[in-house]
Amino acid sequence: MRAPRTLITLDEVDTGDHVCQVLDRTDDVIDRSRAFVADGALHGDKVVIVGPALQTSSEFAQLVLDPSRLDGSLLAAVRREAANAGREGFRSLRVLHHVRPSCRAEQTGELLRSELDLEEFAADTGALVVCAYSGVGWDLSTLQQIGCLHPHYLGSRAASPAFQVYRAGQQGWAVDGIVDSDGAALFGTILCALLAQTVTVRLLCQALEFFDAAGMSALADAARYLPGRKVILEGTNETVRLAWELSGFAVPDIPVVMAP
Repeated sequence: MRAPRTLITLDEVDTGDHVCQVLDRTDDVIDRSRAFVADGALHGDKVVIVGPALQTSSEFAQLVLDPSRLDGSLLAAVRREAANAGREGFRSLRVLHHVRPSCRAEQTGELLRSELDLEEFAADTGALVVCAYSGVGWDLSTLQQIGCLHPHYLGSRAASPAFQVYRAGQQGWAVDGIVDSDGAALFGTILCALLAQTVTVRLLCQALEFFDAAGMSALADAARYLPGRKVILEGTNETVRLAWELSGFAVPDIPVVMAP
């Protein structure tokens, strides 16, 4: 199973990693991209750079995908590139996703859905995905939320809700940490996004320490978000299961199953 970890440099990344990197004001996007391309060549990987900022740089022209000009979703585009990488003789695919802030209120929700897609893509295909967020222009709370969906982090991690959700291969989604009042709304949003894609969501909770009342309410509300959906939590500890039952959530009309 993939495990969360903090990286010092990009030299430590590996296939299947989904890395969050918050760039400093002094970081040069061109230099960062150039180093990423060189590292891909060293390991025999195909490289794709997502972001319109590099369109004017001729050295990256053949590598850039502009999200605003794609025929379909970003996920579909990188899946095609991953399939092409194998046919073209590359070891794997490397994706450098430059994410820029927007003034649109709905951007955070779109980013969460996009990062869930990229996390599943990286885990299921073995591609390496680095999401580089400029440190300028972003709301701190947005960066904190986005960090929860990256099992790998480059540099100093911004304070964020005390849990992480990441893909555990074909088994489901792993949940680490504590889901409390600070992160309950975000956890519910993530679950609703997953339930919109599949009838049953399996959460592997061996590293989940606790749900507080707000966290349990968010879980219950998300499970009832769409009809005919179910959330299965596997590997829950006795404290989590007992709190769920004593709080009155273990009832038939809440489609949540907790298992040891």
